[in-house]
Amino acid sequence: QVKNKAPAEVQITAEQLLREAKERELELLPPPPQQKITDVEELNDYKLRKRKTFEDNIRKNRTVISNWIKYAQWEESLKEIQRARSIYERALDVDYRNVTLWLKYAEMEMKNRQVNHARNIWDRAITTLPRVNQFWYKYTYMEEMLGNVAGSRQVFERWMEWQPEEQAWHSYINFELRYKEVDRARFFNITLLVIVHPDVKNWIKYARFEEKHSYFAHARKVYERAVEFFGEEHMDEHLYVAFAKFEENQKEFERVRVIYKYALDRIPKQDAQNLFKNYTIFEKKFGDRRGIEDIIVSKRRFQYEEEVKANPHNYDAWFDYLRLVESDTDAETVREVYERAIANVPPIQEKRHWKRYIYLWINYALYEELEAKASKRTRQVYQACIELIPHKKFTFAKMWLLYAQFEIRQKNLPLARRALGTSIGKCPKNKLFKGYIELELQLREFDRCRKLYEKFLEFAPENCTSWIKFAELETILGDIDRARAIYELAIGQPRLDMPEVLWKSYIDFEIEQEEYEKTRNLYRRLLQRTQHVKVWISFAQFELSAGREESLSRCRQIYEEANKAMRNCEEKEERVMLLESWRNFEEEFGTDATKERIDKLMPEKIKKRRKLQAEDGSDAGWEEYYDYIFPEDTANQPNLKLLAMAKLWKKQQQESEAAEMDPDKDIDESQS
Repeated sequence: QVKNKAPAEVQITAEQLLREAKERELELLPPPPQQKITDVEELNDYKLRKRKTFEDNIRKNRTVISNWIKYAQWEESLKEIQRARSIYERALDVDYRNVTLWLKYAEMEMKNRQVNHARNIWDRAITTLPRVNQFWYKYTYMEEMLGNVAGSRQVFERWMEWQPEEQAWHSYINFELRYKEVDRARFFNITLLVIVHPDVKNWIKYARFEEKHSYFAHARKVYERAVEFFGEEHMDEHLYVAFAKFEENQKEFERVRVIYKYALDRIPKQDAQNLFKNYTIFEKKFGDRRGIEDIIVSKRRFQYEEEVKANPHNYDAWFDYLRLVESDTDAETVREVYERAIANVPPIQEKRHWKRYIYLWINYALYEELEAKASKRTRQVYQACIELIPHKKFTFAKMWLLYAQFEIRQKNLPLARRALGTSIGKCPKNKLFKGYIELELQLREFDRCRKLYEKFLEFAPENCTSWIKFAELETILGDIDRARAIYELAIGQPRLDMPEVLWKSYIDFEIEQEEYEKTRNLYRRLLQRTQHVKVWISFAQFELSAGREESLSRCRQIYEEANKAMRNCEEKEERVMLLESWRNFEEEFGTDATKERIDKLMPEKIKKRRKLQAEDGSDAGWEEYYDYIFPEDTANQPNLKLLAMAKLWKKQQQESEAAEMDPDKDIDESQS
């Protein structure tokens, strides 16, 4: 009993205890004293103690096989073979499934040259545990080392009855080959392939075995049987690569090419990468340019197939794929790819999604017409495409026009007209009208052209180009009154897309007909609608080019009218443009008095500043710009005249100050 239960003065923590224990592990313990045995009694006493220790350990835990093995090895070291054998037997009674125990037991017998005992142990081992390959390997190796070839073969045959893994069969085959038993090796190769392990690699090994022993006909038959055995359902690229390399070694290049093509046509592309690679190498070594191109085409076809499989609506990939197959394959293959491509209809009925897709149909039709020379199939392609397009939402005028042009090339004019008429009835478009009219013009069917223009203008009365083309047609046909009436109808339309072009065409038409009065009336009517400076300048130039005596006076009068009309114009640049055109006219045809007069009308160009504002209304600084001051305007405004005089006085003052100071210094002129 502890009398003093007070805490010790020095406290020891658990961490300190662990650290000291770890440090003391490093201290070297003194070795046990060596015991020298001098007589038989001491030896027997030592053996008795050791045996008692081993037996105690075994009695404590019989299932620990390492104790049995150490005990037996100790007895073996004392040359007590019978005792060691007894210990191994006792251990086998405890655990006969322990592989290590059987191996140590057999190794002990072989080490001590107890061959029959070793055979007995191996027989018991392979009988008890026939699926442990190590026993069979050791047993056959022992018999072969002893020179007992027949015994080793007998063990192998017993082993093969259990149909072990491939390596066991190859070991038996190699054993027979070491003793030149080629026929037996061939027999077991066949057994291995057909019955037990019919894998591709085993067929290849069998074929190489025949090739190695110069049985080339047999090797070829093995490859052919392998191809027939696996069929088209279980094709493997490694088999065909090996077959092709064998034929290549035999200089049978045509057979090699046939093998590669046969395999490439049937094996899925993603599983034939190695096949492609070897075929390419072969063609580069032994093939011609055509063969190399074929393999490159095959590779590209595989790439395109992968792309269109990943995204069937990738029409650019389809275009590339079709371009490839058109250049290298037969018509049926091309048609098959086209049919696959056009089957991928855009999922959304919006024209922007169909623009690329429709060219698949166009290319298909052109291929059938130009390359395949199949007009009937071409017509079917066009008709199928036209039926597919949702014309109520959108259409493609290009498709209708191409179909009509195809029918014309086939000398089938009624069908072409029917197609274009149907297109105008279902989905009228400017492009369709223009294409139909151009067709009838080429056929010199002018009455049909007139009817088409009438329909066109009913559909799109704001289209100035159509009015102009219609009038030009009537002009070409010599019906001037109809042309003039068309122009009058055109300029009378409430809404036009390019009215300036239409008016210019009408004016040019009257000028060509030398109807100058009507031209002047047209200019006057146009000026009632617009006071644009270009109209005035064109009017003046027309009067100048009229070629009569009063043309100069008329031209000058037009400029006068234009100048008066544009005094209130906000766009001063247009007024300046008019005056410059007038000045050019006077410099060429005018007198000194008229030149001086126009010079007085020319404006003065001045620089001004104005305040800028940002979008949020804040101050954004100042901006400089040029403005024009016209003398006619300043004469009517006295304040501007006074301002000009003040400006002149200020300028004189600045010049006098500059003369007194450095004459080279620049003085900025401020303008108010």
